[in-house]
Order: sequence, then C-alpha cells, then structure tokens
Amino acid sequence: MSATAWIVLGVIAVLVVWGVSVYNRLVQLRNRIANAFGQIDVQLKRRYDLIPNLVEVAKGYLAHEAATLEAVIRARGQAQGAAAAVRAEPGSASAMGALAAAEGVLGGSLGRLMVVAESYPELKADATMQSLSEELTSTENRLGFARQAYNDQALEFNDAATQFPDLVVARLLGFAPAPMLESTRSEEERAAPQVRFTS
Repeated sequence: MSATAWIVLGVIAVLVVWGVSVYNRLVQLRNRIANAFGQIDVQLKRRYDLIPNLVEVAKGYLAHEAATLEAVIRARGQAQGAAAAVRAEPGSASAMGALAAAEGVLGGSLGRLMVVAESYPELKADATMQSLSEELTSTENRLGFARQAYNDQALEFNDAATQFPDLVVARLLGFAPAPMLESTRSEEERAAPQVRFTS
C-alpha cells in the first residue's frame, strides 16, 4: 500500500472515531435531558396528587364557589394529559409547549382558589388546608428548581448540537434541538407591579 492510501485510511479512521465520540456525547446529553424531565415529572405528579386533597378540604367551606373548584380539577386533568404527552415524547417542542400552557392554566386556577380561600378565615385556619398549602408551595419550589435543571441540560445539548464541527454529526444523524421550558406564569403574574402615589 502506498503512503497516500495509508494517509487516507488514517484520516477516515480519525473522522470515524471523531463522529462516534460526537454521537455518543450527543446521546449522553439527550439522556440527561430526559432525566431532567423525569425530575420535573416527579414533582408534577406530587402536585397533581395534592390538588384533589386541597379541593376536597376547600369544598366544605366553599360550597357556593363550585366553579372555582371545578376549574382547578379540569385544569389538573389537562395538565396531567399534557405531562403524559411529554413523557411519551420528551423531545417534542409542541408537547412541551402544550405542557407549559396547561401548567399556566393550572397555576392560574390554583391561584384563584387560594385567593378565594383567603376570604374564608375558617378555611384559612384549617390545619389540613394549611398543611396542604405548605406542601403545594414546597412542591412549586421544587418544580422551579427542576425546570431550571431541565433548561440547563437542554441548553448544554443545544449548544453541543449547534456548534461546528459537532453540528455536522448532529444534522446528519437527526438530532433536533431540545425544547426549553418557558415560564408557566401568566402575563399578569409576570408584569412588574405598578406603584402609584395619590396626593
């Protein structure tokens, strides 16, 4: 074999080793994203399990607020369905968007329930309601941290899959960008509070 043939074989071998290592790294990063969503899913399940108990406690006090309670249960069902869709297809941007939207509706309806509950001192003072509210707040905090961890993993994957030369392997092997989780808070919740002084 000539020296040129050996050089060509050497270059091909280096490219194959490089391609395999890039592929393995992208798979590892994609698996980390799935793991990060798994942590979100655990907290979502915990949250979904707490909501019926919260509604049940509130029912006795809020008999004439049935629409608020029904909205919470309906939003919970939609959010559970959206979470199941993401579990089935973690890389789907549309499924992730649907989950964010469903979580936004659920958060809004839970917020309305808490505002209504504030109007009922007996309900506010109920030990079970206080305990469930604290559990829900703790779960919301954990969800926030889990969402941040997910977005960190998605960013790392997206950076790796879109930087040259790894971009070549990512495109050739069909690695789509990972969707980022956006805030599930409504526009009103995100808006900065307006301070006005009256004279």
